[in-house]
Amino acid sequence: MADYEDNLALCDDIKVYIELAEELGDDYEEPLNEAKTLLATLKSKVDTLEIKSMLSGKYDTFNALFSLNSGAGGTDAQDWTQILFRMYTRYFDSKKWDYAVLDETLGEEAGIKSVTIRVTGEFVYGLLKHETGIHRLVRLSPFNANSKRQTSFASVDVMPEINKDFGDIEVDPKDLKVDTFRASGAGGQHVNKTDSAVRITHLPTGLVAQSQNSRSQIDNRETALTILKSRLIHLLEEEHKSDIKELRGITRDISWGNQIRSYVYHPYKLVKDLRTQVERTDLQTVMDGDLDEYINASLRQTLKK
Repeated sequence: MADYEDNLALCDDIKVYIELAEELGDDYEEPLNEAKTLLATLKSKVDTLEIKSMLSGKYDTFNALFSLNSGAGGTDAQDWTQILFRMYTRYFDSKKWDYAVLDETLGEEAGIKSVTIRVTGEFVYGLLKHETGIHRLVRLSPFNANSKRQTSFASVDVMPEINKDFGDIEVDPKDLKVDTFRASGAGGQHVNKTDSAVRITHLPTGLVAQSQNSRSQIDNRETALTILKSRLIHLLEEEHKSDIKELRGITRDISWGNQIRSYVYHPYKLVKDLRTQVERTDLQTVMDGDLDEYINASLRQTLKK
């Protein structure tokens, strides 16, 4: 209601400036520019309200567990995963969302093999959910002595973080394989001294969740279990199942034929979403986190179905 009233007030202000511009005759430029500035602000606010009106899904208001995994392409794919990590964290910053890296596995030569991030803020899952899928990169490889054109792939996986207050499931401890290991990545010197990181594998489905965010093995185990349960609940709903026992092994090929968006650095610059057909040539702006056009188009497309 407050947003609606603010927008009405903006409309009134725009009307006043337009009337003033008409009264001033030749000196119309200043009030007309003010009217244009307020009109741009109004458009942005209306667009935001429109997007919020589309976010009425069961988990759209939830925080998200956001994962990136490198796929086909070797070191280039791991470097690509790190580039995507930068792009998305800049997008999170633009939304003023908080985020924390729960788990990260670095590549041997460069980049990131996999990373899981907890993202918290307003409508986080609702806005990010359609980013799930394979993201394809085409560029001249910096890791190839002949600078050959290389195609690399990385996957994005987004799940709502489901807490015990909203929903929980019983997981048979016999179905879990728990491993502890020394954490890697940017966690400070301490993480390499103790086996504090925890990896939990759900044997019937093959789902894996791990955490190395905390120095405490107990805390990491609890975080990993929360991630695993969120994934299981999400999977149950996606597969329209009522019991974990109905779920089977899950495989996903992070390679050709499965991409949702292509990012081309060579021989031209283009970012094209293959679902909505939104494409832009200002590649660097997109890579700096300007993703609203792609995300909003996906939301509008889903609403039309």
